[in-house]
Amino acid sequence: MGKIRLFRELHRRHVYRVAAAYAIVGWLLIQIATQVFPVFNLPNWTEQLVVLLILIGFPIALVLAWALDAPAGCAYATDAADETGPQRARSHRAGIAVGLIGVLIALIAGGAWWHFERVKTPILARITAASTPPSTSGPTAPTAPPAVTTPEIDPKSVAVLPFENLSDDKANAYFADGMQDLILTKLADIGDLKVISRTSTAKYRSHPDDLKTIAQQLGVATVLEGSVQKAGNQVLINVQLIDARADNHLWADAYTRTLDNIFGVEGEVAQKVADALKAKLTGAEQRNVTILPTQNPVAYDLFFRAEYLTSKSVISFDTAIMKRAIDLYQKAVAEDPGFALAWARLSFMQSQLAWFGGAGVPGATLVASARASAERALALQPGSADAYLAMGYSEYYGRSDYPAALRAFAAALQARPNETEAMVATAFVLRRQGHFDAAISQLQAALERDPRNTKVAFELALTELMVRRYADAEHGYERALALDPDNIQAKIEYSQAILFGRGDVARALAQVQGDDPILKTQRVSLLILQRNYRAAIELLDSIADTPDNFSYLNGPKVLLLGTLYRLAGEMAQARALFERALPQVRADLAAQAGNPLNLSSVWGNIASVELGLGRSGAALAAVAKSQKLSVQSGDRMGGPQNTLTNAQLYAEAGRADLAVSLLEEAFAAPGGGWVYSPLMLWIDPAWDPIRRAPRFQALMQKYANAKPPSSTSSAL
Repeated sequence: MGKIRLFRELHRRHVYRVAAAYAIVGWLLIQIATQVFPVFNLPNWTEQLVVLLILIGFPIALVLAWALDAPAGCAYATDAADETGPQRARSHRAGIAVGLIGVLIALIAGGAWWHFERVKTPILARITAASTPPSTSGPTAPTAPPAVTTPEIDPKSVAVLPFENLSDDKANAYFADGMQDLILTKLADIGDLKVISRTSTAKYRSHPDDLKTIAQQLGVATVLEGSVQKAGNQVLINVQLIDARADNHLWADAYTRTLDNIFGVEGEVAQKVADALKAKLTGAEQRNVTILPTQNPVAYDLFFRAEYLTSKSVISFDTAIMKRAIDLYQKAVAEDPGFALAWARLSFMQSQLAWFGGAGVPGATLVASARASAERALALQPGSADAYLAMGYSEYYGRSDYPAALRAFAAALQARPNETEAMVATAFVLRRQGHFDAAISQLQAALERDPRNTKVAFELALTELMVRRYADAEHGYERALALDPDNIQAKIEYSQAILFGRGDVARALAQVQGDDPILKTQRVSLLILQRNYRAAIELLDSIADTPDNFSYLNGPKVLLLGTLYRLAGEMAQARALFERALPQVRADLAAQAGNPLNLSSVWGNIASVELGLGRSGAALAAVAKSQKLSVQSGDRMGGPQNTLTNAQLYAEAGRADLAVSLLEEAFAAPGGGWVYSPLMLWIDPAWDPIRRAPRFQALMQKYANAKPPSSTSSAL
């Protein structure tokens, strides 16, 4: 009888009804979690947590249903009368119980999402927080390099190693690289996967023996290997996905195609990899994977050739290569005007070339073309991460519209959560805004996601150099060079870190040996610090006088030669060179029109020429224009560079008062550590004309603790 009474009481209190309702609500919540959470790129554990909470909540809901109907002081009621009013109240209270559990689950799941996003991805509020200016009293004491944490390896992580070129014609390497890039891009569009960038994998062999070690270095569970054999119109592509932890093949396939029907292979491979790793694709991701970039074989080939050059130029900053890539992209979109990806990449390279002065191409023309190309890409493929990246760089490099650039890069990251480039680009803008700590956090997060990326390692070290963490910067450049010994920019900035942190000119010189024009130019500046002007002239003479080697930034070759001859005391030769330089530097005013920071550099070059010609009035007026434009630009990274240059020009003119004022500004600038450091006051011959001036002597006394140990008054 007790069991019968219990079942009747369970029925009377609507516990069965609550159980049924809870099951329906729980099922709906599970469906919502599994369908909606992947859209927001939430990790799998959030879905599992929701299921677990629903299971835990079931007995709680039943207890609440019983308890809410229990009369005061009774274990359970014995009256089984079915009264309509009380029934309605009890049903209402039971519904409340189910609702409370559902709300509880939703709140906990939402909290888990918020916590995950807060830990993993820097948010805009933290991105735009102003950084605290570091001390400028002298070089920082050596500190241990910041630790880069190694996250637990995600089973849905993959690295695409360089595809092997099996073609008889080794010039077809560009085609193998292009196929690897397209497959990697399609994989990166899948938010449920962690995909390592091409920059991180570029230095590995196609089919390495120590695959497990390489996977550990890259922080991935799986590796995609491939080979491409191209002969005439025939193409054979072999790919295999390997679980590096167990050394097991998860999937492999071969694609025999012609150049006329090769389109879509990259999407098929990406889908197979996603299936093998049980990755969930949203509707948008599914569409992105299946989109064909082009169906024009000529445009396809031109695009691959352009991408091959682009991958070289983004590390070396070689403007000659940039121009060749732009030409190939333009030919590709001429063949297929609907090729959205090619339009996006064309825009990026146009913005890059404009940023580096155009190398003979008018900057205004490049800026306008980059903007138009980005808009075309976005119109052809709305929501494309590549188009948003192009638009962001157009806003950043072309218009200096930093808020607009940040919005575009955020949109790129939302469209492609694996997009390391968007994180790095965001850091670029933050540096320009003066948010250096936020930029460092962004780059550290990018390096955790892409640990073998020499570009990210370089940019992180450069940002540490800006905030005068010289020892940390040295460690960072060593890491970048270990990842890619051919990273020329890392070599140059490594020498700067040594120079500004230690004052060791000889050691700085040792880091920039080589025949590349950029390395030679850096050695010229270091030879000046050693007052070895004759060697500097000979080295500068050996650099070809092309727009790719000499830009608006430092002026034409004849200006630099004139400066060296002036320093060497050969005034007649110097004057002849300055006269040749003047029309060239004035021509840069039109080429850099509309960009205050670039124009600031140009006016500084004009001032240098005017001083060399003995026209101090015109020179001082040009310096004033340069400084005004530098301040107007609001650029917290490039601004200190021009301020330092203008201080040196004032010193050359014998104006210690103006020079010292600008020097103090440069030292106080939060991001000026990559430009100069106080110990250079004892080393740089630029200050010789004002070295005995009381204001300059007072400045040296202020930074006396920064004096290099090897510096003596007799050496100066």
